Amino acid sequence: MIFSKKLITWYLQNKRSMPWRETNNPYHIWLSEIILQQTKVAQGLPYYRSFIEAFPTVSDLAKASEQEVLKLWQGLGYYSRARNLHITAKHVAYDLNGIFPVAYKDLLLLKGVGDYTASAIASICYKEAVPVVDGNVYRVLSRYFDIDTPINNASGARQFKQLAIELMDHEDPANYNQAIMEFGALQCKPKKPDCNICPLCDSCEALKNQNVDALPVKLKTTKVKKRYFNYLVFSAKDNQTIISQRVDSGIWKGLYEFPLIESGTINKDTIVKHPVFEQIVGDGKYEVIPYYNEPIVHKLSHQHLYTWFYIINIDTPLKINEAQKKIKITDIHQYPVPVLLSNFINVFFK
Repeated sequence: MIFSKKLITWYLQNKRSMPWRETNNPYHIWLSEIILQQTKVAQGLPYYRSFIEAFPTVSDLAKASEQEVLKLWQGLGYYSRARNLHITAKHVAYDLNGIFPVAYKDLLLLKGVGDYTASAIASICYKEAVPVVDGNVYRVLSRYFDIDTPINNASGARQFKQLAIELMDHEDPANYNQAIMEFGALQCKPKKPDCNICPLCDSCEALKNQNVDALPVKLKTTKVKKRYFNYLVFSAKDNQTIISQRVDSGIWKGLYEFPLIESGTINKDTIVKHPVFEQIVGDGKYEVIPYYNEPIVHKLSHQHLYTWFYIINIDTPLKINEAQKKIKITDIHQYPVPVLLSNFINVFFK
C-alpha cells in the first residue's frame, strides 16, 4: 500500500470528531483554518463555535464591527488574523456576492489566506489536488524520508512543497490533506512519538536511522526583544477610567489598553512627572498604588513584555486627549483588549 493510501486508511480509523469535518461549506472551512493558524485545536475549537454562533454566515461576519470581531477573538492572539478575517468576509460578502472562490489560485488572493489555507479550502471544499504543507506535514515528511533540510528557509520550503505535490492523492485530496495533518498531530508528534504502533514504521527512514527526535530541522532566527510596559489604571470618583485604541502596526493593533508609559526605569515619583500622567491629572489630587511588586512577564513570539499596573485614584474629572476615551468602569468588559489586560481586568474590575 502506497504512502498516501496508508495515511488515509489510518485517518479514517483514528480521526478526531471536529465540527468543520462535518461540512464542506467553504465559510466554515475557511474560518476553522484561520483560527487554527498557530493555534492548537483544543484552544481554537471554542472560538470556532463562538464565531459560528455569532456569525452563522459570511454575510453576518461582514456586517459585524471590527470591535465585535476583535472582542470575540480576544485571548486567541495574533490579532492580525482577526482583522484579515473581517476584511475578507466583507470582500466575499459584498464584492463576490457571498461566494468564495473555488480555485486554489483565486483563494490565494484573499486577505490573510496563504498557500496552506488556500490548499486546505480548495482540496476539502472543491476536491482540487493541491497539497497542504504546515508544521505537521513538515514533521511527517522530514522524518519519513529522513530529510535534514531546514524547514524555515526558502530552499527547504520549495523542497518540501515539491515532495508534497509528488505524494498527493489525486483521487481523494480532501481526505489525504486532512490525514497527513492529523497524522502529524496525533501519531508523528513533535516529542516522543510512539513509533512502534506507527503504520509507516516499516518504511520510515528516520526511524531506521534512529534520527526521529532530530527532525525536522529548524534554523534559529528569532531574537527575542524585551519591552517594559507601565499601565496607568485611572479610577475617578465618578467611576470612570481611560482607555485608548492601539492604531500602530505593531502588536495588538485595534485593541484597547490603559494609558501606557513604555520605559524600563520608572517608579511613583517618575510617573507623576511624566507627560502622560500630567495631561490626565493636571492639578487634581491623586493617589498612586502599584498593583504588583514584581512585573508580569507576558511572552509573545518575538517579544517579552515586562508589565506593571499602577492604580491611580483621583478626586477630579479625568482630562483626555483626542486619542483617549473616557468610559464607565462598568463598561470596560465590552472592549476588546489583549489577554494580558483581560487577565488584570477580570480580577481588578470583577
